[in-house]
Amino acid sequence: MQFGIFSVSDISRNPVTGYTPSEAERIDASVRIAQRADEVGLDVFAIGEHHNPPFFSSSPTTLLSHIAALTKQITVSTAVTLLTTNDPVRIAEEYAMLQHLSKGRMDLMVGRGNTVPVYPWFGKDIRQGVPLVLDNYNLLHRLWREDVVDWEGEFRTALQGFTAIPRPLDDVPPFVWHGSIRTPEIAEQAAYYGNGYFANNILAPNLHFKPLVDFYRERFAHYGHGTAEQAIVGLGGHAFIAKRSQDAVEGFRPYFEGSPIYGTSYSLEEYMRSTPLSVGSPQEIIDKTLTFQEGFGSYQRQLWAIDAMGLPVEAALEQVELLGTEVVPVLRKEMEARRSPGVPDAPTHASLVRAKYGDGEPRRPRPNPNRGDNVTGTSPYQDSDPAIPARLPLIG
Repeated sequence: MQFGIFSVSDISRNPVTGYTPSEAERIDASVRIAQRADEVGLDVFAIGEHHNPPFFSSSPTTLLSHIAALTKQITVSTAVTLLTTNDPVRIAEEYAMLQHLSKGRMDLMVGRGNTVPVYPWFGKDIRQGVPLVLDNYNLLHRLWREDVVDWEGEFRTALQGFTAIPRPLDDVPPFVWHGSIRTPEIAEQAAYYGNGYFANNILAPNLHFKPLVDFYRERFAHYGHGTAEQAIVGLGGHAFIAKRSQDAVEGFRPYFEGSPIYGTSYSLEEYMRSTPLSVGSPQEIIDKTLTFQEGFGSYQRQLWAIDAMGLPVEAALEQVELLGTEVVPVLRKEMEARRSPGVPDAPTHASLVRAKYGDGEPRRPRPNPNRGDNVTGTSPYQDSDPAIPARLPLIG
């Protein structure tokens, strides 16, 4: 079971002090939070992708590469990478580079995102959101598994004899999670490829996302990847922790009530009862998280948002400390003891390398000469099959 934190990269006014941090301050804070998460033994740090104020994470690969260089063991990921408005060729290249730089300590969560105007900003039509994400992932999947790709789809120019560089580390693609809270087609695609499915388990009533998770599990089994219980599921959450329950509630109240999303419409106590929001002592966070396992079944990844809504960085660092020292160690034992038989761990680069090579040596692709224009020759790498037919662009 993997435990970690994710950030949507919001820059929000602190409702207690009235102070709004700068972009520079929030970027620096996210790095400090990721470093502390690594130090206290959390497994994952994930960051969202946004292209508008009041957010800062427009380039997740840049930020995550920096974090990977400053940490020792934590896996860096996204929450989510916009597969609708990014070119899948660039995603293939940029995240393969991140995979190399992090020495495999990364994976990728893809999805549509939740910002409507981002589509026209990048020349896309929001009415094509679902077809875009399906088509683009189909191409991304191939780009990481085939040295030479011919492709003709609906939303980008055709590819002929194309090689995405660098090839994935050890010729093992990063593990992919498909994040969705409302789209069965995304759950279906995740199941088809045997990838992970992540439900963000916030901003909704308790177990609201169970039908989508159950659907993904059923389709995972349908496609022959294992039983429904063996499907790879991740859940989000939002937590605020203090040593004493009453201190957590009173400490979080001004941020909840000062939020334009929550405070004008809900009471904190009712929202805590009726949604996955976890506010309280370490034991109360543990108990609430165990209800996720009871409701959704055994799963592989739990991420919490802990730095949103204007919370100052010092308070966010305290949250990370409490998660890593008092909450997660207990959850590791409890959730392992309750895990259904045969449910696998979340895939990691190391486990995927073992599955592919056993005790053998991983592939290290070495390019052939004269491939700079993707026109000369049929084999891009010295160990590629020289008989690969190349349908290359016609030039004249």
